[in-house]
Amino acid sequence: MKVTGDLMKKIMLITFLLSLGIIIGVFVQPTISGDNVYSNLQKYQKVFNTAYSNYVKDLDSDKLTEEAIKGMLSALDVHSVYIDKEEKKGVDEDFQGHFFGIGIQFDILKDTITVISPLAGGPSEKLGLAAQDKIVKIDGENAVKINRNDVPRRLKGPKGTKVSVDIKRAGVDSLIHFDIIRDKIPDWSLDSRYMIDGTDIGYMKFSRFSATTFEEMETATKELQAQGMKKLILDLRYNPGGFLNQAFMMASAFLDKGDTIVYTKGRRPEFSEVYQSPYAGFLKKMPLIILINQNSASASEIVSGAVQDLDRGLVVGETSFGKGLVQRQYDLDDGSAFRITISYYYTPTGRSIQRPFEDGDAYRSLEGRLELEDGMTLVDAIDKLKEMKKDTDENIDSLIFKTRKGRLVFAGGGITPDYIIKGDTSKLQGMTVKLRMARIATIFADNYLNGSGHYIKEKYADFEKFYHEYKIDKKAWKEFRKLAEDNDIEWVEEDFEKDKEYIETLILADIANIKWTRHEQRKVYTKYDRQLLKAIELFPEAAKLVSSK
Repeated sequence: MKVTGDLMKKIMLITFLLSLGIIIGVFVQPTISGDNVYSNLQKYQKVFNTAYSNYVKDLDSDKLTEEAIKGMLSALDVHSVYIDKEEKKGVDEDFQGHFFGIGIQFDILKDTITVISPLAGGPSEKLGLAAQDKIVKIDGENAVKINRNDVPRRLKGPKGTKVSVDIKRAGVDSLIHFDIIRDKIPDWSLDSRYMIDGTDIGYMKFSRFSATTFEEMETATKELQAQGMKKLILDLRYNPGGFLNQAFMMASAFLDKGDTIVYTKGRRPEFSEVYQSPYAGFLKKMPLIILINQNSASASEIVSGAVQDLDRGLVVGETSFGKGLVQRQYDLDDGSAFRITISYYYTPTGRSIQRPFEDGDAYRSLEGRLELEDGMTLVDAIDKLKEMKKDTDENIDSLIFKTRKGRLVFAGGGITPDYIIKGDTSKLQGMTVKLRMARIATIFADNYLNGSGHYIKEKYADFEKFYHEYKIDKKAWKEFRKLAEDNDIEWVEEDFEKDKEYIETLILADIANIKWTRHEQRKVYTKYDRQLLKAIELFPEAAKLVSSK
């Protein structure tokens, strides 16, 4: 195709402005790069113009530019990425702590959007949508068999705009129509908080570090202290991170004024910073245990690393992800953005917990973490590390650090817990894994509450009564087996007997989520959560760390 005069002028103008900016940058800040930036830009311009002018098919200049940016960033590391303007909307919502929508927690059950619960105070609750309502139409269009990722796109939107839904409700013959005006919906990073039954131990689980995380933590602390909390389990499992300042504030809550929580080092001096607790934390005397696993990354590792290095509490679970890099996001004028890695971060003892990341596939596959056996302690881990490295030239001493009280910890492969406890799913039988993947427990809970288990709604109005008394009977188990077999899962009685308690926990947790909230759902899991149960046992040791400060 031939490039028009106006388009060529546009390309030349963009190139000139980019060139001018880079040339100014080279003169004003010569430390940025020793490369010949201008000649490389000219090289890119020639390839771009030639491809756009001569390629056999029409080309999209925006797409070409985006792909070039993606390629450049991918050459840096796996965390340096381009975010297009549509993706950025979702990213902003994830970390702002709110979005605009209709306010429901939903799931896709049997190809249909099912309301798990309307969010308190949201527009759906105010209009009367209820748990187990099935959304079959959105704005007059069929919504059955909708892709899960398309649901937020259809239901979210600017504040004050309208979305219409038609729902099927159990016991009602015709569809019920709702016109819902979208409003601000809180998107909490605190997934769950409750008191461990029969103890003075509070529990908080955070799914990420958003703009509201510390505020949510403060509110949850007041609620749990009013219920008698004297000890705390902070669950950061499956928490991929988020805002560094929120991790800093969370860690500060447990520390003394002036304690170093984390520090960063970058090639540019302005990216090297030290973060110290600005005050004596309001929880500095509370015995603390943090739960982590291989999906705990970045900000989660900053908090658990500081607590471990400063002997402020115990860390329990499995070795964390091993991300010790800091990214900064730069917004672009068209609504897109990009992130680049600007520094490494270090725990208070000076540890970098970053795994090797040059091989992106190996990094994503969690290679470089020290895989340890169930029941091992941090001392065992260091002994194993020495054994593994004894025939290599690697200097083990450079990986080993001492905490404030002289305990040994090590660097280079994530945060290794004080106590290694494998997760609940590590020993599940084959049939149980298939049941989980097909989400049979969730589908069954939904069917059961609308069918033979409808009595639960009246008989167990109080969650505590349900939590302590309800058991699945033989008739219900027969229904569950039939549902599994109807979904092409071969029933293996031996597998069922081995995992029966776990399967029952899944079902009861889903019932609790439908009838109450996610907080009650998470509390049901307590009965089978090996890592959480071990943490409860370890509080005498965690208390010693506080009392001996």
